Amino acid sequence: MEAIVNFFRKKSVKRALIFGLIVLILFSVRSMMNLILLTFIFSFLMNRLVEFTIRHISLNRTLLVLLLYTSIISLLTVGIVKYLPLITMEISQLIRQITNFSAQSHDNPIVQFIESFIADNHITSYIENGLSFLMKSFTDISKTSVQVLIALLLSLFFLLEKPRLLEFTEKFKHSKIAPFYHEIEFFGKKFSRTFGKVIEAQFMIAIINTCLSVIVLVILGFPQIFGLSIMIFFLGLIPVAGVIISLIPLTLIAFTIGGFLKVIYLIIAVMIIHAIEAYILNPKLMSSKTDLPVFYTFIVLILSQNFFGVWGLIVGIPVFVFLLDVLGVTEPEAASAIR
Repeated sequence: MEAIVNFFRKKSVKRALIFGLIVLILFSVRSMMNLILLTFIFSFLMNRLVEFTIRHISLNRTLLVLLLYTSIISLLTVGIVKYLPLITMEISQLIRQITNFSAQSHDNPIVQFIESFIADNHITSYIENGLSFLMKSFTDISKTSVQVLIALLLSLFFLLEKPRLLEFTEKFKHSKIAPFYHEIEFFGKKFSRTFGKVIEAQFMIAIINTCLSVIVLVILGFPQIFGLSIMIFFLGLIPVAGVIISLIPLTLIAFTIGGFLKVIYLIIAVMIIHAIEAYILNPKLMSSKTDLPVFYTFIVLILSQNFFGVWGLIVGIPVFVFLLDVLGVTEPEAASAIR
């Protein structure tokens, strides 16, 4: 009996049990996962933005938080009222254009190779899932808007009361649940340091990639720029695979509007953008800790997409990096770099 008690007193055993309990709780509230993820992402990104702004501008923190959230909500309102119908129409046209192209028979060997590549690598399912997710989100705008609004409000309250929240949470260190608090604090710090770091980098890379891509598409005379920019942004949140997945529909559209010459121009432009992302943005925004081999990246994306759908493509890599950090599968210099 004493051996069993000593076994459960081990730090590693307690940590594993508490981690399993956290996973069980998250699984039990999986219907709220959209709200939980959105709240964390908004809170983390806005907190980083607030800290960055305060370092460069001497301004009251509370006033700055209110100004930033007022600006974001105003932009979202203008975007929903003015541009939502246009974006919804363009995404519908984009889906129809890709579907019509796929339904036609093509004798050209290059086009046949592209179609076989899409089929063999299940890229069609990723594109369909992503576009259907966008369409469902835009058509079911009331539910999506409520979730985004609640997440924004929760993140706003978190940032406004962050010092008080930290002070109040410190009291659990000396409470009767102190062992649970220390382990949750351990996982919380690692989660915000790894998951948050990767999500922040993915958002920054996706925004820059979208801006550069839109400039190229406008120059090449692509239609449905708004719809394509939304597609490129969301696919840009998928590490490594996002570039390949977004290139497929863009190549098909380029072929329909300008033939192979337009496809060549597009591929050259995408290669330049990808080089900027791989050799400039990734080293700047990502630490070596998140530099996974491409094989691992694709395996994680495939498994996470099958289990968690579209969210799996976005958060699969950050969660995997977090698990690697918890298990200690990191290099010492990488661990210091991400801090």
